Amino acid sequence: MTHCSDRDEQSDDGEEKPTKNQKKKGGKHVSFPPDEQIVSGFAEHRDDGRKVDSCLTLTEVMVAYQQSCSRHQVQPREHILQQLQGVCVGGGVKCLDLKGERLDHRSCEALEVVLKSLHFDFINLQAAQLEENGASSLLDMILYYESTTHLDISDNSSMGTLCWRALAHLIKQSVRLSRLDVCNVPMVDYSAQALSKALLTSRLTVLHLHNAQLSGMPLYTLVGALKSNKNLQELHLTNNLLNSYQDALHLGDLIRYNTTLQTLELSSNAVADAGLEELCDGLRWQTVGVRILLLRNNQITACGMVHLAKALPMLKVLQVLDLGENLLGDEGIQVIREPLMMNCSVLQLGLAQANITCEGAVALAEFLAESRQIQGLDLRQNEVKVGGLMALCLALRINRSLASLDLDHIPPQEQDEFLVETRTRLQSEITQRCLANASRSHLAPDPSETLPAEAHGLADSLTPA
Repeated sequence: MTHCSDRDEQSDDGEEKPTKNQKKKGGKHVSFPPDEQIVSGFAEHRDDGRKVDSCLTLTEVMVAYQQSCSRHQVQPREHILQQLQGVCVGGGVKCLDLKGERLDHRSCEALEVVLKSLHFDFINLQAAQLEENGASSLLDMILYYESTTHLDISDNSSMGTLCWRALAHLIKQSVRLSRLDVCNVPMVDYSAQALSKALLTSRLTVLHLHNAQLSGMPLYTLVGALKSNKNLQELHLTNNLLNSYQDALHLGDLIRYNTTLQTLELSSNAVADAGLEELCDGLRWQTVGVRILLLRNNQITACGMVHLAKALPMLKVLQVLDLGENLLGDEGIQVIREPLMMNCSVLQLGLAQANITCEGAVALAEFLAESRQIQGLDLRQNEVKVGGLMALCLALRINRSLASLDLDHIPPQEQDEFLVETRTRLQSEITQRCLANASRSHLAPDPSETLPAEAHGLADSLTPA
């Protein structure tokens, strides 16, 4: 990788000796401007270089890539050439998809002509079998040319120290990268420390770290950095074996002290009832902060609803709460029924597969009849039969805010023709009343429109059609 395009030949043949501001990787010179320019003129310098490259035609970019492959003695990737078809050079490009491609060091170096000529909205390096030198060189290029706003480097479990160092530098320095996915990659020891240190000054707004073994010290290190982070808005930590003791305590502190984070996804962990208490303690202190909290499949029971019931009347910020796939049962719904009536912030509530029957549906109907702000309720995969539907239908004759009520279709056990007909009629009326509420809500600004675009399934399922 070179500082500017007119030095390609010198860098490729390896004759030019690196200066003090150059790094050498595997026989390839990687040049950077002086240190003070990296900080003060980082974006401006790369913008200048891109103006030069933007005069290239698409054909010239493809030819340049093929020539670069020839110089590095690798075959041009047909998949890459196909993606370049129809691309507008000098403008934004939706995606460079390299998922599953085996990118050794020479293949990565050959990509430089593409990275410096085009802006990508998304570069997908998932499961790219990145080699250490090739990965670090490729990440250096992405940083220098500010090649993307969204980078996915998931499923590259062989990432070593050099790669993590380059990734941390990219996170810390990039002015364009806004979303990073590093999923299914163990994040322990050096990798957790490098990522956390980079996040202290990162401009990232979305971070996905699913299945990254973050429980324990790695999570403590991450939370320590994020307490003072002023840019990250979404943190996704699905399937990290997060427990109800120290992990939940750290996350509760994060919620309490970080005022920038808006979405926290903790699905498929083991937060449990004790952990929910820690999270609720953090939520109660918020005047700004987390608006979307996803706790699907976290071993939470009706006992945990006692902690939520204490917090609900005091919540001022939380707008989306997903408690699906937890064993709340009718007892848990009864516990939070009145606190939900007193709450003035929650707009969307997810209770899919929460072991709710008609008794719980009646309790929710009582809440709906009193609520003036709830907009979405998900009750799919519960045992809500005709009796529960009747209660919900009656509540919607009063409620004027609910725009989406997700229910299952006719369950297999209800084969009686009269029950099937009654259920169909009730569901139809529920749908029509929700549509009428949605139509009315469009006359005034909808608070839910300010929610982040991603709530990983819940927001999509609860947003009015």
